[in-house]
Amino acid sequence: MGDKPGPRMTIPTQLVLEVLLVDSARDMYGAEIATAAGLASGTVHPILARLEGLGWVESHWEDVDPTQVGRPPRRYYTITPHGVTSARRSLARLRHSALGRLRLRPGEN
Repeated sequence: MGDKPGPRMTIPTQLVLEVLLVDSARDMYGAEIATAAGLASGTVHPILARLEGLGWVESHWEDVDPTQVGRPPRRYYTITPHGVTSARRSLARLRHSALGRLRLRPGEN
């Protein structure tokens, strides 16, 4: 897992990672992540699939009877310990580089 490059850190990817990092032990389903990130479900699910392929996220289907709960089963996602470390490192690197770009050049006010 450690030798794979990280995901392209688009703003939607950053938002999904930030949602998952709020409580890294909590399982969240896709629509819940989408709502918390302020993104469409169709945007979030491909991101989650890429993160899962990198080993940053794990998923599982809930074990429910759809007729009893009145809806299809949900797929739940959890950020892995590797994902927590990698996401925090990547997000910090992005923040650091963004701050560097915001600094004024010498002589500017």
